[in-house]
Amino acid sequence: MIARYGYLVGHPSVFASMTGLSIRDFDEVVGNVLPAYTAQQTARLYRAERRRAVGAGHPFELSVRDQILLTVIWLRVYPTNEVLGYLMGVSDSTVSRVMHRVVPLLEQAGRDTMRMPDPGRKHRRELPDLLRDTPQLAIIIDSFEQRVQRPRDRSDADTYYSGKKKAHTLKSQVAIDEDTGQIVDVSASVRGPTADIALLKASHLAERLPKGVGMIGDLAYVGIEQVHPQGLGAAPRRKPRGQPRPREDIAYNTAFSQRRITVEHTIGRIRRYQALTQPDRHHRQQHTERVCSVAGLVNRHLRRCFAA
Repeated sequence: MIARYGYLVGHPSVFASMTGLSIRDFDEVVGNVLPAYTAQQTARLYRAERRRAVGAGHPFELSVRDQILLTVIWLRVYPTNEVLGYLMGVSDSTVSRVMHRVVPLLEQAGRDTMRMPDPGRKHRRELPDLLRDTPQLAIIIDSFEQRVQRPRDRSDADTYYSGKKKAHTLKSQVAIDEDTGQIVDVSASVRGPTADIALLKASHLAERLPKGVGMIGDLAYVGIEQVHPQGLGAAPRRKPRGQPRPREDIAYNTAFSQRRITVEHTIGRIRRYQALTQPDRHHRQQHTERVCSVAGLVNRHLRRCFAA
């Protein structure tokens, strides 16, 4: 039971290592999730097909706070259910039930932290002359892949095989606010071989952007300006085929990389949560929910850093 809140709260550094959050930030997560958890439990207990009376059966071992803590530890450290159950003093089947209930709630709490940039705010970036043709106010997009278990069916497995990673993967697209590094959008998870520009189109992110907000991507997003309804997209310049790269293109790409480095830092924070870094052990189930849950936790940490 050494991983329960009552014990870990007395060890702040261990708490931060196991969750990626300060105790204060975690308590805020609990406060945001609690109403949804209560509504979920009420719907479960009072469903029409339920045969038992409310209150019947063995009382649940873990408090709501400990259930949320269990799930956040799982996202951060990604232990097996047996190990996490031992640390929490419950069975591995209890761990499975808790995660199945809490991950969707953390997903919704994570989406609630995502806010598109406000075009009306007077802090538009002053861009160097090299980047004068790129959007002044923009979100930065990129994707990452996670290795998954190989499907048994060969034809199905081939559709997950990523030539880039040389493994079977799932891909997630992330969009961030250029100024704060906070995540503003997460796509549904797709099969690893999906092209980044195809995932961008499928996510319909460009259509959901506020007017005047552009998009910036890496070389995988060449042609992004054609996706944006207002043409406010930008990507690095490709090397001309069979010709040396012009010096002005080298200077442009260097300046462009410096502008979009923030998304790499944010994805690095996401990948510190081992549930999105180690090979997936859960047969690709609830993957989008996991990414959104982690995005919300990262946003809370970044908001605290940005405020400081």
